[in-house]
Amino acid sequence: MNTTIAFITPPFTQLNTPYPATAYIKGFLNTLNIDSYQADLGIEVILKLFSKQGLIDLFDYVHEHIEEVSPNIHRILALEEDYISTIDAVIAFLQGKNSTLAHAIVQEDYLPRASRFEQLEELEWAFGTMGIQDKAKHLSTLYLEDLSDLIVETVDTNFGFSRYAERLGRSAHTFDEMYDALHQPLTYIDEITLDLLQQLIDKTNPKIMGFSVPFPGNLYSSFRCAQYIKKNYPHIKITMGGGFPNTELRSLKDVRVFEFFDFITLDDGEAPLENLILYVEGKIAQEELKRTLIAKDGEVVYINNPLKRDYKQAEVGTPDYSDLLLTEYISVIEVVNPMHRMWSDGRWNKLTMAHGCYWGKCTFCDISLDYIKVYEPITAKQIVDRMQTLIEQTGETGFHFVDEAAPPALMREVALEIIRRKLTVSWWTNIRFEKSFTKDLCLLLKASGCVAVSGGLEVASDRLLKLIDKGVTVEQVARVNRNFTEAGILVHAYLMYGFPTQTAQETIDSLEMVRQLFEAGVMQSGFWHQFAMTAHSPVGMNPEEYKVERVNAEMGTFANNDVPHIEMNGAIHDKFSFGLKKSLFNFMHGMCFDMPLHEWFDFKVPRTSISPDYIFSCLNNEPLTVCKPNQKVVWLGTFPYIEYFEKKKKNRVFEMAQLVFYTKKETIGVDVDRVVGDWFVHFVETLKEKASQTMTYQEMKKSFEEFTNEDFEPFWYSKPAQALKDMALLVL
Repeated sequence: MNTTIAFITPPFTQLNTPYPATAYIKGFLNTLNIDSYQADLGIEVILKLFSKQGLIDLFDYVHEHIEEVSPNIHRILALEEDYISTIDAVIAFLQGKNSTLAHAIVQEDYLPRASRFEQLEELEWAFGTMGIQDKAKHLSTLYLEDLSDLIVETVDTNFGFSRYAERLGRSAHTFDEMYDALHQPLTYIDEITLDLLQQLIDKTNPKIMGFSVPFPGNLYSSFRCAQYIKKNYPHIKITMGGGFPNTELRSLKDVRVFEFFDFITLDDGEAPLENLILYVEGKIAQEELKRTLIAKDGEVVYINNPLKRDYKQAEVGTPDYSDLLLTEYISVIEVVNPMHRMWSDGRWNKLTMAHGCYWGKCTFCDISLDYIKVYEPITAKQIVDRMQTLIEQTGETGFHFVDEAAPPALMREVALEIIRRKLTVSWWTNIRFEKSFTKDLCLLLKASGCVAVSGGLEVASDRLLKLIDKGVTVEQVARVNRNFTEAGILVHAYLMYGFPTQTAQETIDSLEMVRQLFEAGVMQSGFWHQFAMTAHSPVGMNPEEYKVERVNAEMGTFANNDVPHIEMNGAIHDKFSFGLKKSLFNFMHGMCFDMPLHEWFDFKVPRTSISPDYIFSCLNNEPLTVCKPNQKVVWLGTFPYIEYFEKKKKNRVFEMAQLVFYTKKETIGVDVDRVVGDWFVHFVETLKEKASQTMTYQEMKKSFEEFTNEDFEPFWYSKPAQALKDMALLVL
């Protein structure tokens, strides 16, 4: 085949699902009738390496080239035949093609075991709650990690399942180290990668090769691949785009980068790539390129044609996952926590509800860059149309919305649209812990298939949340998390330590808040990140306002997003890292809630100043919610059956009705006055007839009062109404 452009995601990103950038761009190019091809070299390298022949080659290489190894690697080498004989079956199992193998894997005599299995004793408690498939998946993951240890110690110290040579890309203010590495002999992993790249080029014969580089751990391989193409296929033009160049290479000055790449595009790739293709085909001039870095006269030059507009989200088409090996990805369980595993287990179609962030104020975030600053949602109907298209294309009904923060109002409309179309899907997304996420909204999201949310709690301190301009409080986060949890939606929190001016007291108090949230059962998973100052965030642009100083004021010539800094008060935050992460690991697994906080650290820390029942009080002192007239009312239940009966009290006879509802789990009866029962049946009929299947709270109130000639409020706050609300009557 002859292809205009072939896209590559270089090793490594995820094992379980493709990174979506190339699928987004391919879907866009489809709308312009430009042919393209895409490949995830990461999963292809993994599958070649972790195969029977791959392990035979690996063990042969190790025996031939390596003389001294650690006791752990010596054990793996001694069990060589067991690894070679089991690898194909285990990979097939992790691909979902060999489910019955789980019964063998969970037996102690099937998988060879090295040091990664030593942690099993700590986790034996978890296997009581895991099914046999999950237990087998976790054991298989440990088996692969043992083999990864073999690779790292013997053939390639830079190997990692979701990153490769990440150190070379992280905070690389100069290109020198990367440049030197690229002039060293090929590594073992390089050889496999370039062999697969050769096959891809032979198959597609592209005019242009486009590398999507989302993370530092993809950078080295993209340069290695580009170097190979330059040497062997000098007629092919090479471009790089993605998250890494978008943040790190905006001020690129080192012209040596263009010994490997012809172009680097920034921010949304649609318009830049369209013009780049037109330029390579000789249809437009060089000065018409859009947001593109090139080398010219020995210097790096940025070209941004102002006449070429960016595409609206409604115009970019539906992501296209064709060409990718969708049935070959492997699901692993690194951590048994049910929320934490979402990133590595299962195939998820990736979509976006809205471009950018609707909040756009957090002071640690790169809010000055267009990918966050330019907020543009699309309609719920279009989002669900895209979901249906992807279900037809991939056969998968799982969706991960990769928004900066999904807007609550749009999530509500998407949920309603999914329910109207009677789609069966599972989905999760990233959110802000807004007070808009009421109990009713969370129940609606659950009914539409939402299984989990992740969001930034950051520093669990109200003073620092205000300094971050997060727009939430710990109290609010606790209540929102409770609403999600009670609806059956898992919650993951991004946690931060080391924000400028944070004290040791605030770090310990933040840990206590997190401990209480886990103990209360309103948070299922979390991850601590140490604050990193970035060049395009408010902190990075105005460090003196946050009492920090740049360590080196001069800009580098390569990657310039991470800004080295020190706090004016001399605070050292690194020392908290191990204790914070170890305590969180235990909290995620329901352990050690009663352990004093100071025991997590090997240095003296202050006592927490947070009351031991702070979160409990937040959850039990919630103000009464008052419905607004324009809020939407939705009935998610079945059509009620009505049965009439009489009730006698003090010689008086009351005409009553029982509303009977058959749910999936049980049969529920709600007793009301006869006229109220007749109204509710009429109300549900009206809702079913409406195209939107919603009405406003004011319309419901008016309907009740006209039908019954009674005031609505006494009914709304009565026990029968509460029963209906608990079951399926939502106000959104």
